Amino acid sequence: MKKTTGMDRATTRNWRPATRAVRGGTWRSEHGETSEALFLSSGFTYDDAQTVADRFAGDAQGMTYSRLQNPTVAMLEERIALLEGAEACRAQASGMAAMTAALLCQLSAGDHCVAARAAFGSCRWLVDHLLPRFGIETTVIDSADDAQWKAAIRPNTKVFFFETPANPTLDIVDLRHVCDVAQAHGITTVVDNAFATSALQRPMDFGADVVAYSATKLMDGQGRVLAGAICGSEQWINDVLLPFQRNTGPNISPFNAWVVLKGLETLELRAMRQSENAIALGAFLEPRINAAGGRMLHPGLASHPRHELAKAQMRATGPIFAFDVGTRERAFAILDALQLIDISNNIGDARSLMCHPASTTHAGMESQDREEMGVTEGLLRINVGLEDIEDLKEDLDAALRAAGI
Repeated sequence: MKKTTGMDRATTRNWRPATRAVRGGTWRSEHGETSEALFLSSGFTYDDAQTVADRFAGDAQGMTYSRLQNPTVAMLEERIALLEGAEACRAQASGMAAMTAALLCQLSAGDHCVAARAAFGSCRWLVDHLLPRFGIETTVIDSADDAQWKAAIRPNTKVFFFETPANPTLDIVDLRHVCDVAQAHGITTVVDNAFATSALQRPMDFGADVVAYSATKLMDGQGRVLAGAICGSEQWINDVLLPFQRNTGPNISPFNAWVVLKGLETLELRAMRQSENAIALGAFLEPRINAAGGRMLHPGLASHPRHELAKAQMRATGPIFAFDVGTRERAFAILDALQLIDISNNIGDARSLMCHPASTTHAGMESQDREEMGVTEGLLRINVGLEDIEDLKEDLDAALRAAGI
């Protein structure tokens, strides 16, 4: 591979996903390094005044300032765009920086946003509190009820915003239906794809306009750094997102970008294996949870109300699922009895992690809102890692017994 081949879309568009994940976006320096270089520089120098003037005017390619572009970050952006099937991508400092930028860059006072009820707690905070603070109207709907999307549209509706699978209730949104409704009414769809990533689901294949990520999760996959990304058309990225990002500065550090680049090399391998482990562990737990009067929320199992839809729009259903054991006391007893699985609110990690969403990821929400979206006091969310599945079964078996289940 030549030094700039990874940045040449004429070549990389013909590569298959596994090749793109390892080599896409690679841009070697004059030293010919095999691993992507880490450019720790806030600024850049120029040979003459006209060069810098042309770059700032947009008339010439090249680096100007690391808040706008950085060689390491540019490699990450190109690789994510290739994997997503997007024309362009801009990396962000965190997943929530990505979600915030994806909404605020295109919404103004007087606009209206329709959002899914089931969502990560901080995403709901954006919809419930931040957007209204700036005069942006919001409507929250049951995303699994297809008819509610069209019914919620107003003359000033500009954005549909949703996650699928949703955090932590694993609601599945019909991507094709919602994107078709949006396109018919000139509405921009913004999809949070962090639970799946492009390894398992590509929303743009179903008509999504913008795909946003917490790259902290599966993309890194080893709990090391915070990162986010926003993908879209080149025109939308340059004309809508970039002015907001340039002037507000939610940019990712070069080091964090480099770490995520390394994570992307094994993304598909990890995501598929963790999905297999999650189905096996869910099938092991489901009879026990049901017998105790609880409920399983796992799109990979036939009991999920949208199991067939999940199979139709995802390559695999991911490493994350949830189950309800009835009370906070039971949920805490299970967490306290774990010996192998960690208590942690992160997801996408190669290590198995479990948390109680009502007291962690969704603790900032009103209790009524949590209940409405299904985040009950007995709900536990698990990220299934790469450990041996039998060890995970034994750990959860002992934890359930300790909780009287």
